[in-house]
Amino acid sequence: MSVLSRRLRPLVAVGVGLTLAVLHMSPVAAADTDVNFACQARPPVGSPQTLDLAAGIDAVAPASVAAGASFTVELAPTPITVPSSVGEYTVQQIKDLQLSVPVPANATLTGQQISGGSGLGSAPPTVHVANGRVVVTIPGPIDGGNTFTPPMLTLSMTAGAAGTTVETMIAGSSYDDPGLTFTARVPVFLLIIDVPTSCYPSPSPVLSSTAVL
Repeated sequence: MSVLSRRLRPLVAVGVGLTLAVLHMSPVAAADTDVNFACQARPPVGSPQTLDLAAGIDAVAPASVAAGASFTVELAPTPITVPSSVGEYTVQQIKDLQLSVPVPANATLTGQQISGGSGLGSAPPTVHVANGRVVVTIPGPIDGGNTFTPPMLTLSMTAGAAGTTVETMIAGSSYDDPGLTFTARVPVFLLIIDVPTSCYPSPSPVLSSTAVL
């Protein structure tokens, strides 16, 4: 290990500790469905660190639809507050959030859009479909101490065969297959440390369920 690496290690360890505290962001309001994420923070120096993160989603969907009928599902995350400081250290910001939802089975996705949201930083959020997932991106940055509400995701679909069920949930099954990613930026002494973080729902609850008749 180089002298520089030995000197950076304790600084990065502090940064990771701050990042872990930032990741303990909690919803401001109660949600229809609580989602517990298993997360892994990967600092630029040192070993990955694991932690848990709680979030909430309000879902609106029809209980049932006829086969071949058009319908929509709305998924609205609850507000979240980012800590402004941890101990003697300042939390600068979080940025580049991505939340993914699998394209539901037993239906054809005909459109996706986002709406609303607040406190999301200077860059507008976007939504796109890639690799069988609907991905909502919030570039941010979102400063420490601020409360933000992610935008609501609306999925437009056409129901498939009768006797099936259309369910929505958060994507992800492991740290290498995440459904939520973001970067925490923390100033430590004279350094600014960016710590990328990957999360997956553990367990993965069903957010909405629609029977196809």
